[in-house]
Amino acid sequence: MPSRPSLCCSIPLFCVSSQAPEKLRGNGTWLVTEFVLVGFSNLPQLRTTLFMLFLLTYLVTLSGNVTIITIIHVDQTLHTPMYRFLAVLSFSETCYTLVTIPNMLAHLLMESQAISIPACRAQMFFFLGLGCSHCFLLTLMGFDRYVAICHPLRYSVIMRPTVCLCLGALVFCSGFSVALIETCMIFSSPFCRGDQVEHFFCDIAPVLRLSCAQSARKALGIFFLSVLVVLVSFLLVLLSYAFIVATIVRMPLATSRHKAFSTCAAHLTVVIVHFGCAAIIYLRPDSGTNPEQDRLVAVFYTVVTPLLNPVVYTLRNKEVRVALRRTLAPGRGGLQ
Repeated sequence: MPSRPSLCCSIPLFCVSSQAPEKLRGNGTWLVTEFVLVGFSNLPQLRTTLFMLFLLTYLVTLSGNVTIITIIHVDQTLHTPMYRFLAVLSFSETCYTLVTIPNMLAHLLMESQAISIPACRAQMFFFLGLGCSHCFLLTLMGFDRYVAICHPLRYSVIMRPTVCLCLGALVFCSGFSVALIETCMIFSSPFCRGDQVEHFFCDIAPVLRLSCAQSARKALGIFFLSVLVVLVSFLLVLLSYAFIVATIVRMPLATSRHKAFSTCAAHLTVVIVHFGCAAIIYLRPDSGTNPEQDRLVAVFYTVVTPLLNPVVYTLRNKEVRVALRRTLAPGRGGLQ
């Protein structure tokens, strides 16, 4: 029987086809060579609506993040560690959405969607790597605010360019190291417990449940790593803000307190949303008891949360707004 034509997303590595997954006979067991992403197949009447909604959100997210990166690169007043970290976060968010959303949009145009195991492994690796890096990067941005507010006279020395570059490299090396460990643990054994992934991308829990060797020790190890990344990062952010609040309340002038708080508001908003969604999904021993609920939360942190970064940092950050107006209208920007 001839195979069906394939439909590829914008990332060649994650090309998928609508052909049903094939299975191989090995040691008396049927081994899965491809997965079927269930996605939103239970909502056929809403596929067109969801496609348009997700596509619009995706385009707004991309344009917003590209705008932030461009503004920070062009405007000299934003060449500080705080805004350079924001530019890195925007670039990382752009890559993060590229890993999952194009596949999801392709899935909404098809009855079913098959993805090979190597492509699934690659998608999970980049998704987890960027997700863990986001946690570490938000922690680093919290540390930057701590140094700026609690040790302003030493800020330029502590957060000098070489230190920021090394810290940024450490963030992504650590994030992708964790992703490599978790991905290898999940794909270290073949899959024979079905071929349907109850998700619209290759996430940890839906794929792990299809493994032939459903080891409690393996699941516990992955859970421990998730707790280590999410909880420890969040606690470090809270520690930074505990010192920040203690310093702000001792400031004599109300205007100084307000300015200090305003520089942290956008970052704190993104932190709460990001770590909140991560905790809901990954800080449970078994997140697959309700696949529909998990997919709903996943839509929020893969589609909505990346949109919050450009929205929050442009609406709640005065310096970014002023720089944007100054770039778009050079003659009026200096009046703001």
